[in-house]
Amino acid sequence: MSSFASEVRAIAARYPDSQSAVLPALHLAQEQYGWLPPEAFAEVADALELSPAYCRSVASFYDMYHLRPVGRHLVEVCTNICCGLVGAQGVLSAFESELGVRAGETTPDGEVTLRAAECLGGCGWPTIVAVDHRYRQSVRAEDVEAIVAELRGG
Repeated sequence: MSSFASEVRAIAARYPDSQSAVLPALHLAQEQYGWLPPEAFAEVADALELSPAYCRSVASFYDMYHLRPVGRHLVEVCTNICCGLVGAQGVLSAFESELGVRAGETTPDGEVTLRAAECLGGCGWPTIVAVDHRYRQSVRAEDVEAIVAELRGG
């Protein structure tokens, strides 16, 4: 049994049935691969005695799972109502302009993936931007150039 399968089975042991362990098992697979390629679904399914199609269907429902490769850095801009009311679209457009990609794409050098997020849960401090899963509050379009420069190491 592989180390990955052992870890997934250990996770599954904490739940009443193996199907309940799909989310944490997918998270573990995503940590291992950086995204969820077909072989990740096969490994999770095998360890939990489920079908790869079931595991993929669960992952496709949630926005936190990456079904395509992502860049070394991940930038997510909240576009929900609270953030939208204070300029989230302008922030997202500024990132698109600065990075040269549209939301949902990765820069050609593979460094940065830009995503629009439905809600990042920081409604009291809009616009919220998550950079590599670290939240930045009250981001404005004019802040984007500095954020990208920081990501690029300068």
